[in-house]
Amino acid sequence: MSSFINQPKITNNNRKPDWLKIQVRTGQNYKELKAIVRHGNLNTVCEEAACPNIGECWSQRHATMMIMGDTCTRACAFCNVRTGIPKHLDPTEPVNVAKAVHSLGLRHVVITSVDRDDLADGGAAHFAQVINSTRQLSPKTTIEVLTPDFLRKGESYKKVVSANPDVFNHNIETVPSLYLKVRPGARYFSSLELLKSAKKI
Repeated sequence: MSSFINQPKITNNNRKPDWLKIQVRTGQNYKELKAIVRHGNLNTVCEEAACPNIGECWSQRHATMMIMGDTCTRACAFCNVRTGIPKHLDPTEPVNVAKAVHSLGLRHVVITSVDRDDLADGGAAHFAQVINSTRQLSPKTTIEVLTPDFLRKGESYKKVVSANPDVFNHNIETVPSLYLKVRPGARYFSSLELLKSAKKI
């Protein structure tokens, strides 16, 4: 009984401040973008990672494509994407991503992916196909890739670089001392080496 007496009462002071609240936007642009994504059987990091800014971005026709499925082979502590055994790669995905980018009239597109440790090259060749297909349909669109670390996949990352994305990007997420807790399946210095090697090329 006494354990409940000292519990703080829920008052207006316990509510989130207005600046932290997000206004849900679901206008025409949002609906059109959602329809394009569904029609192409595509995934976006906006949805799969449960991004709180999805309404704002989609209402401005901005989206980050997430290729190679919706299931990751790693279980990082910072991410909301599901972990498990992924399905086979969709051979129509490169063309479907290209069509979506073209339909949206994007001047810049970000293409990221789940980790695919189950694939011999970590999905590098698939990344390259998506870049090439997108460039064929939208030659004026700049393409930014946000890749996995291709850990223990040798020089497979070169397949992505050789497709000439305008920006080669890879997130490190945290400091070395927290890697085992935050990114247990990754290695900090391997990620640094990936960025260093890509920059050299």
